[in-house]
Amino acid sequence: MDSIDLEVLKTCDLWIKTGRQCALVTVVKTWGSSPRPEGATLAICEDGRVVGSVSGGCIEDDLIERVRNEGIARTTPEIVTYGITADDAHRFGLPCGGTIQLAIEPLAEKSKIDELLHRLQAHELVARQLELSTGDVSLEPAAAGLSLQLSSTTLTTVHGPRWRLLIIGAGQLSRFLASIAIGMDYHVTVCDPREEYRDGWQVEGVQVVHAMPDDIVLEMCLDSRSAVVALTHDPKLDDLALMEALKSDAFYVGAIGSRVNNAKRRERLKEFDLTDIDLAKLHGPIGLYIGSKTPAEIAISILAEMTAVKNKVLLPREVSIEHVKNLAT
Repeated sequence: MDSIDLEVLKTCDLWIKTGRQCALVTVVKTWGSSPRPEGATLAICEDGRVVGSVSGGCIEDDLIERVRNEGIARTTPEIVTYGITADDAHRFGLPCGGTIQLAIEPLAEKSKIDELLHRLQAHELVARQLELSTGDVSLEPAAAGLSLQLSSTTLTTVHGPRWRLLIIGAGQLSRFLASIAIGMDYHVTVCDPREEYRDGWQVEGVQVVHAMPDDIVLEMCLDSRSAVVALTHDPKLDDLALMEALKSDAFYVGAIGSRVNNAKRRERLKEFDLTDIDLAKLHGPIGLYIGSKTPAEIAISILAEMTAVKNKVLLPREVSIEHVKNLAT
């Protein structure tokens, strides 16, 4: 499963290689309410086909109409703005008078989409610099925390797995969790030293390692774009890894289990050199209460909680499994 932005790039690469004229459209700035964030992309072909999205649909319709009427005649990028006036906002379906600015880039071999995809396949975080006057492109390693930047001469976009997820345990639940996380632009690693669990476990695009989980946590040098989820129910595998993860800068650390088992886990972790602040970072029982029963539903519950934490959304206690009354333990 590809994230939507990766699907856009792969489609652009295919169209370029088959000799079709096409353009890459990128949201570079928004004002007020906007249905798509900065960095969102859309690929549009000379025949009007599109992949991706930059709005709720109305701007896409206008772009398609322009291409069908005028073709993709430009050879250099242009910056266009939708929704400046109230009439435009109403016409293009922008909520609350929102305004959106787009970079429309006609693509060619010099656009380096193929090279960008190769670097992304190697799990690199890449800064793509587009010269607005010429359409020339350069690719460089992106520094952590770099975001989209637009100047009078250059558009810099960041591509690659900006977020990392370490899953401890190669089971059925981890398959669903890893598959969905890949589509959310995470670089996913699954760690399980147990051969009987690891053999045959495979999700395309996911790295599977057999070392001890705490060693992997240390090797990954977890930063504020990293998350760790422990799914083995085995303290021998989970506890040391959780200890190291809780001392790191990881934005999310969680472990599966009931409230009773979670309480026992916290008592065990207190025996290590963890502060109360460290222990407070542990999410467990993991996930949001959505009545989930199946592994797929539980994976959605976990990723929903991760997403809220990543986006710094403060959730009410009522949606936390930890605080749901009468939850079976």
